Amino acid sequence: MKIFTTELRRKADDFTINNEPISSLDLMERAAVKCTEKIIELYPEIKQVDILAGTGNNGGDGLAVARLLSERNISVKVLIIQISKQFSDDFKINLKRLTNQNKAQVEYINEDHDLPEFDINTLIIDAVLGSGLTRKISGFLDALIKKINTIENEIVSLDIPTGLFADENFVSDQSIIKATHTITFQYPPLSFMFPENEVYVGCFHVVDIGIHKTYIKETYSDYFLTEPSDIKLKKRMKFSHKGNYGHVLIVAGSFGKAGASVLSVKAAHRTGAGLVTAAVPKCNYQILQILSPETMLQIDTSEEFITELKNLSLFNSVAIGPGIGFNNLTKEFLLNLMKNYNKPIVIDADALTILSENNELYEFIPKNSILTPHPKEFERLTGKTQNNFKRLQEQIKFSKKYHVYVILKGAFSSLSTPEAKVFFNTTGNPGMATAGSGDVLTGIIAGFLAQNYTPFESALYGMYIHGLSGDIAAIKKGQYSLIASDIIKYLPDAFKQTPEFNVNMENK
Repeated sequence: MKIFTTELRRKADDFTINNEPISSLDLMERAAVKCTEKIIELYPEIKQVDILAGTGNNGGDGLAVARLLSERNISVKVLIIQISKQFSDDFKINLKRLTNQNKAQVEYINEDHDLPEFDINTLIIDAVLGSGLTRKISGFLDALIKKINTIENEIVSLDIPTGLFADENFVSDQSIIKATHTITFQYPPLSFMFPENEVYVGCFHVVDIGIHKTYIKETYSDYFLTEPSDIKLKKRMKFSHKGNYGHVLIVAGSFGKAGASVLSVKAAHRTGAGLVTAAVPKCNYQILQILSPETMLQIDTSEEFITELKNLSLFNSVAIGPGIGFNNLTKEFLLNLMKNYNKPIVIDADALTILSENNELYEFIPKNSILTPHPKEFERLTGKTQNNFKRLQEQIKFSKKYHVYVILKGAFSSLSTPEAKVFFNTTGNPGMATAGSGDVLTGIIAGFLAQNYTPFESALYGMYIHGLSGDIAAIKKGQYSLIASDIIKYLPDAFKQTPEFNVNMENK
């Protein structure tokens, strides 16, 4: 799913109006129907709704929703927030329709009126300002938002929470409505992807309002939201054997950190790699032999760290980093690996920290490698940033400069490409914020890479499947009790949920 800027969202409406063709009023009605359906789905028992409507088209959406909710015999009060003396044309028509219906109560609020009181059982719908906001909130609307944010009512914002910018991120001293749910149209704004905006956006829901498919297909965007249909698994042939599915080398573990190796290799196996070898120090080899009997071993002469680079020609993919520590010989190992392996490498965890402490090593990262930092690791790689929008720009610059793929882990993990595109992941949950979760992701990506998926596919599919397995684990175990091993346990179920799985099974 493409993520469009505010300007492209406006042009999408115009294109649809001119080419469907459909009037702007009817397009607004279509959006209102979808919003109403979603509101009823979210709150099936709701009896009373207060709608805060601005004087533009976002307010027009709110008025149309008010009329449709009133038709369902829900008690509706509309508070028209007079932030301007100018009413949009579609707002005026929807106001007339609502008035003629004669069911909803309509009041006007401006700076001369006392701020309204809200009954605790009332659902509040925010339709004051849409995604076209270009300046900070001030005046009586600022006071209204601050009051709304002190109440305990459930709040649903239409399109975007009032006060939030759709594209860039400026929230440090901004008045923004804190919604419980946000219902947005056709594609989410970019700002929904940033952690600091979760408190404002709440859970967001994208509703299809019938924007013209030609516009969506032909309009360029650098930002995307990953969907199930993006995951296209390869069919396994009847006469294939383990050699057809690649050989992974996982360089992981050190004294006291054998678990990182175990998690990574098990994840690579479960992702379908034909063969998996772990490069481990002497102290870890028995643990790997016992806990992952499917895994072959390259046992280092060092007792506690990985120090020796051996024959790399056997391997279709290499991953390095989980639990390797920071011994000087291990640092030399990483440099030698990057110089001598002429294929993309999956780089995670301690290997990322080694890179960040030795910036001159960046130039040796093989092109198309996949880096998987969490926010602190990424900060060490590129430096601190003002906010997450600025951090995203640094992520894009890093991918372009070094021709690598970067997965910045977190809610809506972002994958940046050497072509400066960004793909936000839609799977995963807070229960996955647990030790070893990243080691599992490393193994999954390396498993895909060994099977001759492209670096882009390996990164995109890896973060999606990783999150999906975590979601299944959260259903089975709960978020509080979820551990990294659970993600591996439910990888088979995650693969079964991909669109290609049943197609491949039918044609086996």
